[in-house]
Amino acid sequence: MTQHPAFDAFVDTIAALRAPDGCPWDREQTHRSIASNMIEEAYEAVDAIEAQDVAHMREELGDVLLQVVLQSQIAKDAGEFTIDDVCTEVNEKIIRRHPHVFGDMHADDANEVLDLWDKTKLAERGGVKEGLLDGVPKSFPALMQAQKISRKAAACGFDWESVDDVWAKVNEEIDELKQAYAHSSKSPNGKISKEDEHAQQEAELELGDVLFSLVNVARKMGLDAESALRASCQKFRTRWNHMEEAAEREGVALEALPQGRLEELWSDAKDSTR
Repeated sequence: MTQHPAFDAFVDTIAALRAPDGCPWDREQTHRSIASNMIEEAYEAVDAIEAQDVAHMREELGDVLLQVVLQSQIAKDAGEFTIDDVCTEVNEKIIRRHPHVFGDMHADDANEVLDLWDKTKLAERGGVKEGLLDGVPKSFPALMQAQKISRKAAACGFDWESVDDVWAKVNEEIDELKQAYAHSSKSPNGKISKEDEHAQQEAELELGDVLFSLVNVARKMGLDAESALRASCQKFRTRWNHMEEAAEREGVALEALPQGRLEELWSDAKDSTR
């Protein structure tokens, strides 16, 4: 398709809502007042995608598009930019960051494409004086921050040569975490004492280093750490639900079962959800 009348009609609808005789709520909105909606709708779209719920996905992608068009209309009303400016700029950026398609560069697979993408982004900075990592929002979830930070640093050449080198770093960080824990004061349950603030901070930093190193293992393997952890969380949820259902059939609360029985139910859940 070379024409998109539905998109144009949607843009006109949002413009009508923001018009003087439009919707009072829509007319009152500002960039900041609806900023959180963008995050909420994006997460809901991701949930639909991961659930492979196509109908729901279509609906949630529409909600994400609503946020883009509404923010653009607010900007147009303020004389800042228009939806056409947004589309033009992102189109130019996508062409620029795909030199293997629209230029004379070459990429054999998706991993090489990502490397090209990062290097192109780095070149785009040109004479910009801001730091390399300033473009990574601190509001991102920590795992997402780690992925973007490590990719940007690697694009500058600050990287391990192989995944084995990163594994060596992971093991080094694990040893340092164990040492920090061993030297801390502990409560009877084995947790670091709340009164030992220095030990808590030290162990927390070392744990962060372990996690950051594992993110780099994922990057070297061509995996997405955020997606991997989300998948593991979903897998755990599914197995836990299976355990709860089994306990309910036995007429007991899951939390009332002894450790041995919990292990049996967990093993059954693993076998049933493979």
